[in-house]
Amino acid sequence: MKFKNDLVNNSKTDRMLLLLNKFILILLVLIVTVPLLYVLFGSFLHPNILLTKGISFNPDDWTLDGYRRIFQDGSIMRGFLNSIIYAGGFTIVSVLFSILAGYALSVENLAGKKIFMIFFIVTMFFNGGMIPTYLLIKELGMINTPWAIILPGAVSVWNIILSRTYFKGLPNELKEAARIDGASDFKIFLKIILPLSKPIIFVLALYAFIGQWNSYFNAMIYLEDQSLYPLQLVLRDILIQNEVQPGMIADQLARAEIQRIAEMIKYSSIVISSLPLLIMYPFFQKYFEKGVMVGSLK
Repeated sequence: MKFKNDLVNNSKTDRMLLLLNKFILILLVLIVTVPLLYVLFGSFLHPNILLTKGISFNPDDWTLDGYRRIFQDGSIMRGFLNSIIYAGGFTIVSVLFSILAGYALSVENLAGKKIFMIFFIVTMFFNGGMIPTYLLIKELGMINTPWAIILPGAVSVWNIILSRTYFKGLPNELKEAARIDGASDFKIFLKIILPLSKPIIFVLALYAFIGQWNSYFNAMIYLEDQSLYPLQLVLRDILIQNEVQPGMIADQLARAEIQRIAEMIKYSSIVISSLPLLIMYPFFQKYFEKGVMVGSLK
């Protein structure tokens, strides 16, 4: 009887814990979702309604004027295209070098592997700092060029370690069988390792793309020409400095009207800047959990 009572009590405790977990998860989802929905709805509302009444579901209060002004303004669309180029180039370089270095370090008989690992790990804790890095970029002639955004920081030691751990978890028998059949190391990598590495490749690509897409500090330091500004740097001028390009607002508008339109443009700009990430994640989701867990725990 005591054993049965313990089972009943444990089952009640488990149900309580499950309910508590569900409540916490729902609360976290609301904390994340409500601000996103507010920004999304705010981007479609007339600025007067948004500032005086808040969110309104009356169709008469909705407008596409914020998006129209964004697409008419050249700076935001140019920044959007620049961010696509920077994030895409950064992702390609990051994933390519991370995969190559990780696979090389996963080979058991690699000469000097421990020395390379020590060299890589030291760079995770020590670096030259901002001024020496700027001087290096300047000496390489990359100031005010897209390469100043794409190359610095593209090779991440953490990504190399993550990919190395993933490759070490792959069955060694596959490589041995390929060597018996006469395949070279390069052919083994292309024909066997890469097809099995989709999860880690997609995870590294997602990390690199999101990190570069949300970055603006390097662009603020290394870029002088406004036509090279990424989208995040353009949004920084709008969101933080509260500056709106003259082409987006007519000169005859009053100061109060300018502020209202600026608020509407802010919400629309945030939605536009989030679209690539929202589009990418559903395609990467099936690889995300597997790539992270295998690469980090094995």
